[in-house]
Amino acid sequence: MSRAALTLALASAALLSACVMVPAQRVGYYGGYADGSDVVVDVPPPAPYAEVVPVAPYPGAIWIGGYWGWRGGRHQWVPGYYERPRPGYRYEPNRWENSGGRWHLRIGGWFRL
Repeated sequence: MSRAALTLALASAALLSACVMVPAQRVGYYGGYADGSDVVVDVPPPAPYAEVVPVAPYPGAIWIGGYWGWRGGRHQWVPGYYERPRPGYRYEPNRWENSGGRWHLRIGGWFRL
């Protein structure tokens, strides 16, 4: 083996030894909104976003405020919208709760009075 080849091999080995492998961290999992499951993550949601509430599109319309959802491994703002009232029901918004250092997104919706 030539001196140049040996030098190249030693330099390559030194560079490769400097590589650090960090295992992927699980920052959250998604259980799915459709079945009522939670989203659980290790990252707290950002401060609430100040939405500008537009003029109601019809009399009696109820504003459903936006919230921080979880998508693609990060918090993502889900904007608010207007909805028709539902007699005999109350609306409970989505909310984040801290439990043991993990953040749970509790899915809201319409609940019978």
